[in-house]
Amino acid sequence: MSIRFGIGVGGNLTPPELPGLVDRLETDGVDSLWFSELVHSPAVDPFVGMAFAASRTTRLKVGTSVAILPGRQPVLVAKQLISLSALAPRRILPVFGLQPALPDDRDLFPVHGRRGDVFDESLRQLRTALDSDDIRQGTPGSLDIWLGGRAPAAFRRIGTLGDGWLGSFLTPAEAEAGVSAIRAAAADAGRQVDDDHFGITLLVTDGDHPDEVMRRIGAQRPDVDPRELVATDWPSLHKLIDHHIAAGLSKFVIVSAGGDITSFVDRFVGELLPRQN
Repeated sequence: MSIRFGIGVGGNLTPPELPGLVDRLETDGVDSLWFSELVHSPAVDPFVGMAFAASRTTRLKVGTSVAILPGRQPVLVAKQLISLSALAPRRILPVFGLQPALPDDRDLFPVHGRRGDVFDESLRQLRTALDSDDIRQGTPGSLDIWLGGRAPAAFRRIGTLGDGWLGSFLTPAEAEAGVSAIRAAAADAGRQVDDDHFGITLLVTDGDHPDEVMRRIGAQRPDVDPRELVATDWPSLHKLIDHHIAAGLSKFVIVSAGGDITSFVDRFVGELLPRQN
């Protein structure tokens, strides 16, 4: 499996800081840059961020971590992705999820009916539109659609409708169980998810956890010790990565839990680029 590390900006980066970061990542040979769907924050919109970063680079891959599909018109999303993949072939990495991370954002993606059912139907429509000659109009390029999630329904959805998995806030044991569940669901559907299409987003912070990170982790996963989910320093991150690789993951989006972005990129480049194969 090819081990790859990308940087996720989360809500830590404001638009004026993005050009310098994109230039730095391209120069240093970082594999990928990931934009989160955080409407009520200074974060750059993921589709705008991908377009900007892709237009400014020739090698850097760009992705969503994760964008919300239910509540969006799938055909319009397909057109956006087709356009981006034509402008930056093999560098667009869309990942979609069920609902926003921020509670304040959830009313912005309304659906009629059960949200999971709408997600499934939206994915089917998205895939149909991505292959449609009426929309593609001869535009070259192909896209893998990755999905987030950590519930049993999410694993079934990934196995039956997705091309890959980008999890978050999972222990290595939970990630291993998720990989097995996705593979089983894919086999039941007569499909296969590639071995190197399993990944996770990991937070790292130097020293103690900031209060906000602890609060957020505690709210999302009250049943788990946060130290199993978030790396308190870079040596801890390496150990966490090792455990996730053993669990079957090979793609990692690393997000700083806070602090100066320049220092974070310095450590990322020094610590993680040598680990890629």
